[in-house]
Amino acid sequence: MSKQRPVLLEYAGKIDPAKAADYIAVGGYQGLEKARQMDRKALLQEVKDSGLRGRGGAGFNAGMKWSFVPQDARVKYVVCNLDEGEPGTYKDRVICENNAQALLEGMAICGQAIGSNQGYIYCRGEYPFVVELLRQAIASAKESGALGDFDIEVRMGAGAYVCGEETALIESIEGHRGEPRFKPPFPGVEGLWKAPTVVNNVETFACLPYILVNGAAWFAGIGAPQYPGTKIVTLTGDVNKRTFFEVPTDITLREVIYDLGGGIPGGKKFKAVQVGGTSGAFIPEENLDTPIDFDSMGAIGAALGSGAVLVLDETRDIVDVVARISKFFEHESCGKCNPCREGTFRCRELMDKLNSGKGNEADIDKLLLLARVMQKAALCGLGQAAPIPIESTIKHFRPAYLQKM
Repeated sequence: MSKQRPVLLEYAGKIDPAKAADYIAVGGYQGLEKARQMDRKALLQEVKDSGLRGRGGAGFNAGMKWSFVPQDARVKYVVCNLDEGEPGTYKDRVICENNAQALLEGMAICGQAIGSNQGYIYCRGEYPFVVELLRQAIASAKESGALGDFDIEVRMGAGAYVCGEETALIESIEGHRGEPRFKPPFPGVEGLWKAPTVVNNVETFACLPYILVNGAAWFAGIGAPQYPGTKIVTLTGDVNKRTFFEVPTDITLREVIYDLGGGIPGGKKFKAVQVGGTSGAFIPEENLDTPIDFDSMGAIGAALGSGAVLVLDETRDIVDVVARISKFFEHESCGKCNPCREGTFRCRELMDKLNSGKGNEADIDKLLLLARVMQKAALCGLGQAAPIPIESTIKHFRPAYLQKM
C-alpha cells in the first residue's frame, strides 16, 4: 500500500496548470464559489476548524492568522510567499508546475475571507520560468471569469534568502532593500504599504480549495490531528530516490527515507538527516520513527519547516557540512541586527577553526553560548535559526567534533 496521499498533486501531469479550463474540468474553483456564498465569519471559522497550519516555518493556524486582519480596513492585501530560498526545498515550485490554479483559487478564497481584492505572488529570482507560468495561469483564470474581481500580480525577487521572512518580503515588494521589520506591528495589522496583509506560502494557499470543497472535518481527519492534512516533502542527499512526495503528516522519517526514498545507496549506513532545509536540525538514527508533523518534530528539537529532507550516509563529514552551512548564513545575513550580523560571522569563524583541526572544547562551548544569544536576540528567523545545525550536531554528533582536535 502506498504511503503517499496525493491531494494537491492528484492531477500532476494530467492537466495544464496554466489553463483554467483544465482545472475547472476536474472540479477547480468550486471551493471559491462556495466561499462566496458564505459570510466572512463562517468562512474564517471553516478554515480554523480544518486545523490548517502554515506550511512554512512557523506552523501557525491559518484561519487564526487571518482573523487578526481588521475587518473595517478599507484596503487589504493577500501575499503569497514563493521566495523558496531554503536550499534543498522546491515543493512550492512543484505545486506551481502542476497545480498553479489551486494557488490562485486559494489566494482568492483568502481574499474573500478578509475582504481583499488584490493579491501578490512574490517569486524568487531563480524561478523565471515559474513567473511566466503563473502569469499565463492568472491571465487564463481572469479570462474565464473564475477569479471575479480578485486581481493577482507576480513580483520577482533578486535572490536574497532573507526575503523568505514575511516582512523582508513585504519590503522587497515595496521596492526597498529586503530587510525584516521590527514587530509589532505584525503584517496582519500593518503590512504591505501599511495596509493589513496576510502572508502565506504556496502550499498553504493551495490547500484551501480542497478544504472548502470537502469540508473542514475531511481535512482535519488526514494525518496528525495537531497538524492535519498532507505535506509535500523533497528528498535530497544520500538516498536512492531524490524526488518529492505528498504524504499525510503522520508519516515517520524512517518511512520517508526508506519506504519512499528507497534507503541509502551503495549499502552504506545512515548517519543523519536534516529536516526543514539548511536551517534545520540534524537528526540521528534513534529519532527516525518520529512523525514529520510540526509538533512531533519540535518535541525532538527539530522543525518540519519547508519539508526538505537531506540525508547523509556514514561517509559524510558532518562537521565539514555544518561549516559550509555556516558560510551560507554568514553570506545571507542582511546585517540589520547585531546578533545575526556578528553572530553568523563568529559561527563561521569558529566552525572553520574546528573543521580545520585547530579548535578545542572551549570553542564548542563558545558556539553553544553564541547559539543561545542568537536565538534569543536576533531580529528574524534567519539569525534565530542559523545556529540550529551547529547546536544539533554538537548535541547528537559531538564525537565528530572531538575527532578533529
